Amino acid sequence: MPLFFCIFAQVSFVLKIMSMEEEPIKPWRVLSSRYIAEQPWFTVRHEHVQLPNGSEIPDYYVFEYPDWINVIAITTEGKFVFERQYRHAAGLVSYELCAGVCEPDDASPLDSARRELLEETGYGNGEWEELMILSPNPGTHTNLTYCYLARNVEPVAPRHLETTEDIAVELLSLDEVRALLDCNGVLQALHAAPLWKYMALYGMREGK
Repeated sequence: MPLFFCIFAQVSFVLKIMSMEEEPIKPWRVLSSRYIAEQPWFTVRHEHVQLPNGSEIPDYYVFEYPDWINVIAITTEGKFVFERQYRHAAGLVSYELCAGVCEPDDASPLDSARRELLEETGYGNGEWEELMILSPNPGTHTNLTYCYLARNVEPVAPRHLETTEDIAVELLSLDEVRALLDCNGVLQALHAAPLWKYMALYGMREGK
């Protein structure tokens, strides 16, 4: 039933957009652009842009990142594979989904997601589907985040963490994940969004 209402809402919204006769929103014009930082994890452009109404923003910053992935992984026993790790900028230990970067050698974001899950948690196999695609911030970031749902994953290999990674793996029940979301226990917005979508689509049905 939740899936039916989701599809109905999507169709209704598309019909609403098609019926609009508003003036289309135009892109900005780039008057100048230069890189002020070009590091593997910090590439930034400084741009002077002009809006369609003629107004100008002389100091606009664009962050270039590779695409990212995250995975809602559920074991054959119905447990959610979560990670806990220290996040230095926020100064706290964070509950998160398995997540990572799409490497140039990966054939697709799905391959990136499978690789990251195996490396960080040791889990693999299962049935995979794309749950949603998000932008970290479309106003400043160039990249996208591909969110996957992987059902019936199982331990298949030892974890293979990098020397800079200190990650604990925890298996949570559906009720524990709900409680975590309800108390703002998932602070990473790109992880909370697919989890809330999962709850909206499947949470009530699978919790019975």
